[in-house]
Amino acid sequence: MEYTVLGRTGATVSRIGFGGATLGLTNYVEAFDAYDARDRTRMFEAIEVALEGGINLYDTAPGYGAGASEEVLGEALRGVTESGGHPLFLSTKVGLGAAHDVRASLEASLSRLQRPSLDLLQIHGDSYTTGQTDQILGPDGMAEQLLALKEEGLVRHVGFTTEDNNDSVYRLLRSGVFDSIQLCYNVLYQHPYDPNRPFGSLFEAEKHGLGTMTMRTTTSGTFQRWIQQVNPDNTFDYAAALIQFVLSNPLVDVALVGMRDAERVRLNLLTADDLAGRISIDELHQRYV
Repeated sequence: MEYTVLGRTGATVSRIGFGGATLGLTNYVEAFDAYDARDRTRMFEAIEVALEGGINLYDTAPGYGAGASEEVLGEALRGVTESGGHPLFLSTKVGLGAAHDVRASLEASLSRLQRPSLDLLQIHGDSYTTGQTDQILGPDGMAEQLLALKEEGLVRHVGFTTEDNNDSVYRLLRSGVFDSIQLCYNVLYQHPYDPNRPFGSLFEAEKHGLGTMTMRTTTSGTFQRWIQQVNPDNTFDYAAALIQFVLSNPLVDVALVGMRDAERVRLNLLTADDLAGRISIDELHQRYV
Protein backbone atom coordinates (compact mmCIF):
# COMPACT_ATOMS: atom_id res chain seq x y z
CA MET A 1 0.00 0.00 0.00
CA GLU A 2 1.17 3.49 -0.87
CA TYR A 3 0.89 6.06 1.91
CA THR A 4 1.02 9.84 2.06
CA VAL A 5 0.57 12.67 4.54
CA LEU A 6 -2.91 14.19 4.66
CA GLY A 7 -1.95 17.84 4.38
CA ARG A 8 -1.45 19.77 7.57
CA THR A 9 -3.13 17.08 9.66
CA GLY A 10 0.28 15.40 9.57
CA ALA A 11 -1.44 12.00 9.57
CA THR A 12 -0.04 9.17 7.47
CA VAL A 13 -2.88 7.72 5.40
CA SER A 14 -3.35 5.16 2.64
CA ARG A 15 -3.78 6.57 -0.88
CA ILE A 16 -7.03 4.63 -1.14
CA GLY A 17 -9.54 5.31 1.59
CA PHE A 18 -12.61 3.26 2.45
CA GLY A 19 -15.70 5.30 1.54
CA GLY A 20 -18.60 4.58 3.86
CA ALA A 21 -21.57 5.67 1.73
CA THR A 22 -21.91 2.18 0.26
CA LEU A 23 -22.14 0.72 3.78
CA GLY A 24 -25.34 2.53 4.65
CA LEU A 25 -27.31 3.79 1.65
CA THR A 26 -30.03 1.39 0.51
CA ASN A 27 -29.72 0.39 -3.16
CA TYR A 28 -26.89 2.86 -3.73
CA VAL A 29 -25.19 1.97 -7.07
CA GLU A 30 -26.54 -1.59 -6.77
CA ALA A 31 -29.21 -3.55 -4.88
CA PHE A 32 -28.26 -3.38 -1.21
CA ASP A 33 -29.68 -3.30 2.31
CA ALA A 34 -27.40 -2.52 5.25
CA TYR A 35 -29.62 -4.60 7.54
CA ASP A 36 -29.81 -7.65 5.31
CA ALA A 37 -27.81 -10.48 6.90
CA ARG A 38 -26.11 -11.52 3.67
CA ASP A 39 -25.18 -7.95 2.71
CA ARG A 40 -23.95 -7.32 6.24
CA THR A 41 -21.65 -10.34 6.07
CA ARG A 42 -20.24 -9.10 2.76
CA MET A 43 -19.52 -5.69 4.27
CA PHE A 44 -17.66 -7.08 7.25
CA GLU A 45 -15.58 -9.31 4.99
CA ALA A 46 -14.75 -6.31 2.80
CA ILE A 47 -13.59 -4.25 5.78
CA GLU A 48 -11.47 -7.14 7.05
CA VAL A 49 -9.71 -7.46 3.69
CA ALA A 50 -9.21 -3.68 3.58
CA LEU A 51 -7.52 -3.75 6.98
CA GLU A 52 -5.32 -6.66 5.96
CA GLY A 53 -4.38 -4.76 2.80
CA GLY A 54 -3.24 -1.69 4.69
CA ILE A 55 -6.15 0.70 4.16
CA ASN A 56 -6.11 2.84 7.30
CA LEU A 57 -8.48 5.70 6.38
CA TYR A 58 -12.22 5.09 6.81
CA ASP A 59 -14.76 7.80 6.03
CA THR A 60 -18.43 7.80 6.94
CA ALA A 61 -21.33 10.11 7.83
CA PRO A 62 -24.53 10.00 9.89
CA GLY A 63 -26.38 10.74 6.65
CA TYR A 64 -25.32 7.44 5.13
CA GLY A 65 -28.41 5.40 5.95
CA ALA A 66 -29.48 7.33 9.06
CA GLY A 67 -26.40 6.18 10.94
CA ALA A 68 -26.24 2.67 9.44
CA SER A 69 -22.80 3.20 7.90
CA GLU A 70 -21.38 4.47 11.20
CA GLU A 71 -22.85 1.49 13.03
CA VAL A 72 -21.27 -0.96 10.60
CA LEU A 73 -17.85 0.67 10.88
CA GLY A 74 -18.19 0.93 14.65
CA GLU A 75 -18.75 -2.79 14.92
CA ALA A 76 -16.23 -3.84 12.27
CA LEU A 77 -13.45 -1.59 13.60
CA ARG A 78 -14.05 -2.24 17.30
CA GLY A 79 -10.66 -2.54 18.97
CA VAL A 80 -8.75 -1.79 15.76
CA THR A 81 -6.04 0.84 16.21
CA GLU A 82 -3.87 0.47 13.10
CA SER A 83 -3.58 -0.89 9.59
CA GLY A 84 -0.45 -1.33 7.52
CA GLY A 85 1.66 -0.29 10.49
CA HIS A 86 0.00 3.13 10.66
CA PRO A 87 -2.64 4.43 13.09
CA LEU A 88 -6.24 4.05 12.01
CA PHE A 89 -7.70 7.32 10.69
CA LEU A 90 -11.46 7.55 11.16
CA SER A 91 -13.56 10.44 9.86
CA THR A 92 -17.23 11.32 9.89
CA LYS A 93 -19.36 14.37 9.17
CA VAL A 94 -21.99 16.73 10.52
CA GLY A 95 -24.74 17.88 8.19
CA LEU A 96 -25.55 21.53 7.52
CA GLY A 97 -28.96 20.76 8.99
CA ALA A 98 -27.28 20.17 12.36
CA ALA A 99 -25.63 23.59 12.37
CA HIS A 100 -27.50 24.52 15.57
CA ASP A 101 -25.91 21.65 17.53
CA VAL A 102 -22.71 20.20 16.10
CA ARG A 103 -21.85 18.65 19.47
CA ALA A 104 -25.03 16.57 19.60
CA SER A 105 -24.37 15.23 16.10
CA LEU A 106 -20.80 14.31 17.00
CA GLU A 107 -21.80 12.62 20.24
CA ALA A 108 -24.33 10.46 18.38
CA SER A 109 -21.65 9.56 15.82
CA LEU A 110 -19.14 8.67 18.54
CA SER A 111 -21.70 6.35 20.10
CA ARG A 112 -22.39 4.57 16.81
CA LEU A 113 -18.68 4.37 15.96
CA GLN A 114 -17.84 3.16 19.48
CA ARG A 115 -15.01 5.68 19.83
CA PRO A 116 -14.20 8.31 22.49
CA SER A 117 -12.86 10.67 19.82
CA LEU A 118 -12.29 10.91 16.07
CA ASP A 119 -9.47 11.91 13.79
CA LEU A 120 -11.58 14.13 11.54
CA LEU A 121 -15.00 15.79 11.66
CA GLN A 122 -16.20 17.39 8.42
CA ILE A 123 -19.08 19.66 7.51
CA HIS A 124 -21.19 17.56 5.14
CA GLY A 125 -21.90 20.16 2.49
CA ASP A 126 -22.80 20.49 -1.16
CA SER A 127 -22.41 23.69 -3.18
CA TYR A 128 -22.53 26.16 -0.23
CA THR A 129 -24.51 29.34 -0.78
CA THR A 130 -23.13 32.69 0.34
CA GLY A 131 -25.58 32.64 3.25
CA GLN A 132 -24.52 29.17 4.35
CA THR A 133 -20.88 30.17 4.22
CA ASP A 134 -21.60 33.31 6.23
CA GLN A 135 -23.28 31.15 8.87
CA ILE A 136 -20.42 28.66 8.96
CA LEU A 137 -17.73 31.30 9.42
CA GLY A 138 -19.75 33.80 11.47
CA PRO A 139 -20.18 34.17 15.26
CA ASP A 140 -21.45 30.95 16.89
CA GLY A 141 -21.27 29.31 13.47
CA MET A 142 -20.29 25.76 12.63
CA ALA A 143 -16.60 26.65 12.30
CA GLU A 144 -16.56 28.02 15.84
CA GLN A 145 -18.31 24.91 17.15
CA LEU A 146 -15.91 22.60 15.29
CA LEU A 147 -12.88 24.40 16.68
CA ALA A 148 -14.30 24.13 20.21
CA LEU A 149 -14.65 20.35 19.80
CA LYS A 150 -11.10 20.24 18.45
CA GLU A 151 -9.86 22.18 21.48
CA GLU A 152 -11.60 19.66 23.77
CA GLY A 153 -9.89 16.77 22.00
CA LEU A 154 -13.11 15.14 20.80
CA VAL A 155 -11.81 15.55 17.25
CA ARG A 156 -8.23 16.03 16.16
CA HIS A 157 -8.89 17.75 12.85
CA VAL A 158 -11.77 19.52 11.10
CA GLY A 159 -12.68 19.70 7.42
CA PHE A 160 -15.51 20.12 4.97
CA THR A 161 -16.89 18.29 1.94
CA THR A 162 -18.16 19.80 -1.28
CA GLU A 163 -19.61 18.85 -4.64
CA ASP A 164 -18.75 22.24 -6.15
CA ASN A 165 -15.87 24.52 -7.10
CA ASN A 166 -17.46 27.92 -6.41
CA ASP A 167 -16.50 31.11 -4.56
CA SER A 168 -17.90 29.85 -1.26
CA VAL A 169 -15.61 26.83 -1.41
CA TYR A 170 -12.67 29.19 -1.87
CA ARG A 171 -13.78 31.22 1.16
CA LEU A 172 -13.76 28.08 3.27
CA LEU A 173 -10.36 27.02 1.94
CA ARG A 174 -8.90 30.44 2.73
CA SER A 175 -10.53 30.78 6.16
CA GLY A 176 -7.70 29.11 8.07
CA VAL A 177 -10.24 26.97 9.94
CA PHE A 178 -10.06 23.69 8.08
CA ASP A 179 -7.43 20.97 7.90
CA SER A 180 -8.89 19.03 4.97
CA ILE A 181 -11.30 19.14 2.07
CA GLN A 182 -13.24 16.23 0.59
CA LEU A 183 -14.29 17.12 -2.93
CA CYS A 184 -15.89 15.62 -6.00
CA TYR A 185 -13.18 14.86 -8.55
CA ASN A 186 -13.13 12.17 -11.21
CA VAL A 187 -12.74 11.65 -14.95
CA LEU A 188 -16.18 13.19 -15.57
CA TYR A 189 -15.87 16.09 -13.14
CA GLN A 190 -12.45 17.71 -13.42
CA HIS A 191 -13.28 21.30 -12.40
CA PRO A 192 -11.15 21.17 -9.22
CA TYR A 193 -8.01 20.72 -11.33
CA ASP A 194 -7.38 22.60 -14.55
CA PRO A 195 -3.61 22.58 -15.18
CA ASN A 196 -3.90 24.79 -18.26
CA ARG A 197 -4.73 27.93 -16.27
CA PRO A 198 -3.91 26.58 -13.54
CA PHE A 199 -7.11 26.84 -11.54
CA GLY A 200 -9.29 24.79 -9.22
CA SER A 201 -9.97 23.98 -5.60
CA LEU A 202 -7.21 21.36 -5.54
CA PHE A 203 -4.67 24.09 -6.31
CA GLU A 204 -6.18 26.32 -3.64
CA ALA A 205 -6.17 23.50 -1.08
CA GLU A 206 -2.49 22.87 -1.73
CA LYS A 207 -1.74 26.58 -1.36
CA HIS A 208 -3.26 26.60 2.12
CA GLY A 209 -1.94 23.21 3.21
CA LEU A 210 -5.22 21.32 3.43
CA GLY A 211 -5.31 17.56 3.03
CA THR A 212 -7.33 16.42 0.02
CA MET A 213 -9.70 13.48 -0.36
CA THR A 214 -11.85 12.73 -3.38
CA MET A 215 -15.43 11.53 -3.33
CA ARG A 216 -17.15 9.89 -6.32
CA THR A 217 -13.75 8.61 -7.41
CA THR A 218 -15.36 6.04 -9.69
CA THR A 219 -18.20 8.48 -10.64
CA SER A 220 -20.79 6.70 -8.45
CA GLY A 221 -21.47 4.42 -11.40
CA THR A 222 -22.35 7.21 -13.86
CA PHE A 223 -19.47 6.49 -16.23
CA GLN A 224 -20.18 2.75 -16.20
CA ARG A 225 -23.89 3.25 -16.90
CA TRP A 226 -23.05 5.57 -19.78
CA ILE A 227 -20.73 2.96 -21.30
CA GLN A 228 -23.49 0.37 -21.00
CA GLN A 229 -25.87 2.65 -22.88
CA VAL A 230 -23.56 3.58 -25.75
CA ASN A 231 -21.83 0.20 -26.01
CA PRO A 232 -23.83 -2.58 -24.32
CA ASP A 233 -21.36 -5.26 -25.43
CA ASN A 234 -18.47 -3.63 -23.58
CA THR A 235 -17.68 -5.75 -20.50
CA PHE A 236 -14.42 -4.04 -19.52
CA ASP A 237 -14.13 -3.22 -15.81
CA TYR A 238 -13.33 0.50 -15.76
CA ALA A 239 -12.99 0.78 -11.98
CA ALA A 240 -9.20 0.43 -12.02
CA ALA A 241 -8.77 3.06 -14.74
CA LEU A 242 -11.08 5.49 -12.93
CA ILE A 243 -9.18 5.04 -9.66
CA GLN A 244 -5.81 5.39 -11.38
CA PHE A 245 -6.95 8.64 -12.98
CA VAL A 246 -7.58 10.16 -9.55
CA LEU A 247 -4.48 8.66 -7.90
CA SER A 248 -2.38 10.08 -10.74
CA ASN A 249 -3.22 13.62 -9.70
CA PRO A 250 -0.28 14.95 -7.64
CA LEU A 251 -2.60 17.18 -5.59
CA VAL A 252 -4.86 14.33 -4.43
CA ASP A 253 -3.84 12.75 -1.15
CA VAL A 254 -6.55 10.10 -0.84
CA ALA A 255 -9.03 8.60 -3.30
CA LEU A 256 -12.09 7.45 -1.39
CA VAL A 257 -13.71 4.38 -2.89
CA GLY A 258 -16.90 2.65 -1.80
CA MET A 259 -16.44 -1.11 -1.42
CA ARG A 260 -19.09 -3.62 -0.33
CA ASP A 261 -17.45 -6.97 -1.04
CA ALA A 262 -14.06 -8.53 -0.43
CA GLU A 263 -13.26 -9.21 -4.07
CA ARG A 264 -13.75 -5.56 -5.02
CA VAL A 265 -11.44 -4.56 -2.17
CA ARG A 266 -8.78 -6.97 -3.43
CA LEU A 267 -9.03 -5.55 -6.95
CA ASN A 268 -8.76 -1.99 -5.64
CA LEU A 269 -5.74 -2.92 -3.54
CA LEU A 270 -4.05 -4.24 -6.68
CA THR A 271 -4.87 -0.98 -8.43
CA ALA A 272 -3.38 1.07 -5.61
CA ASP A 273 -0.17 -0.98 -5.78
CA ASP A 274 0.10 -0.63 -9.56
CA LEU A 275 2.26 2.49 -9.67
CA ALA A 276 3.12 1.75 -13.31
CA GLY A 277 -0.54 2.31 -14.13
CA ARG A 278 -0.40 5.98 -13.20
CA ILE A 279 -0.62 8.59 -15.94
CA SER A 280 0.43 12.22 -16.37
CA ILE A 281 -2.68 14.32 -15.80
CA ASP A 282 -0.96 17.40 -17.18
CA GLU A 283 -0.04 15.61 -20.42
CA LEU A 284 -3.61 14.38 -20.68
CA HIS A 285 -4.76 18.01 -20.65
CA GLN A 286 -2.40 19.12 -23.41
CA ARG A 287 -4.52 20.61 -26.20
CA TYR A 288 -1.84 21.01 -28.83
CA VAL A 289 0.49 18.45 -30.40
